[in-house]
Amino acid sequence: MIYCILIDLWNIKTMKDKGFTYLLLLLFLSSCYDVKKPEKPDRLLTESEMVTVLVDMAIVSSAKGINKKVFEENGIVPDEYIYKKNNIDSMTFVKNNEYYAFNIKKYGEIYAKVKDSLTKLRDVYKAIEDKEGKEKATKDSIKREKKKAKGDVLSKKNEYKAIKKAEKPNEEGGLKPGPKGEN
Repeated sequence: MIYCILIDLWNIKTMKDKGFTYLLLLLFLSSCYDVKKPEKPDRLLTESEMVTVLVDMAIVSSAKGINKKVFEENGIVPDEYIYKKNNIDSMTFVKNNEYYAFNIKKYGEIYAKVKDSLTKLRDVYKAIEDKEGKEKATKDSIKREKKKAKGDVLSKKNEYKAIKKAEKPNEEGGLKPGPKGEN
């Protein structure tokens, strides 16, 4: 790649373009060097602790996105809540995040664990939601059956009253005709 850039530099005609290109090449090459590994934090969180913090952050972030008003009404500051829950401060998190992020492979493993944890939590809550839905459906069907049975009883009671009323003797001493005109 550098060879191709040098050939392109050789073919540039004006001095101004060559100077600009050399400057870009110098900046490109110098930017690749001197990347220092972050120092190990005084309080290094274990990978599992880091996973826990990141899972909490994902959950709170999602919850905040869905209903920010609840957080505001209860005086909850999401980041402070997470730090307090995990017994860390913001600098501890930042330094640990930088430390783990420098090793991309390790950070990828941590985020894979975060994703797995979130998936398991989602499945657990989905199962609970399904169970509650089935229980609600069962209760609703029981209520419908009770209403239907009560309606049937009332309907039969009204039908019985109508028949009794129809069978009362008329003023001539005979029976009134039945519902279909039969006696």
